[in-house]
Amino acid sequence: MTDAIDQFIAAVESAGFTGSGVFADDALLDVTIPDWRFTVRGADAICRELAAWLPGRTNIDEIHRFAMSGGEAVELSLSWEAARIPYACHQLHLIRIKDGLIAEDKAWCGGHWPADLLAEMAGADSHLSVSTGATRAVERNRSSRVLA
Repeated sequence: MTDAIDQFIAAVESAGFTGSGVFADDALLDVTIPDWRFTVRGADAICRELAAWLPGRTNIDEIHRFAMSGGEAVELSLSWEAARIPYACHQLHLIRIKDGLIAEDKAWCGGHWPADLLAEMAGADSHLSVSTGATRAVERNRSSRVLA
């Protein structure tokens, strides 16, 4: 839809959010990740946050873009390697454009999945129902929490 969204996608792939120039100075990043939600305000702070998500070159394994009023929905399946461990994630960004820049990005990310979890998910795809897989994920998540 816009140059700003094309630049955003290029920055995801190249881990080039520092000084990317695609966010408005007063932009809002509204993020939902597993068990948490937070917001980040301002172009520089948003670029720092997004750069922390993807520490290096990232492969865009799958991308779907859908025009919407005032912006675009961008679905990304990403993969990368950190400390020789492969990772992947699945994200959805609802991006609103104002004056040619990203004014708002509502983002959902399923989490960063390391190789062992990716293998477990691949195995689950072949023989588990969605509800059984979701139940296992909830149980795994509950058991991994540290309680004070």
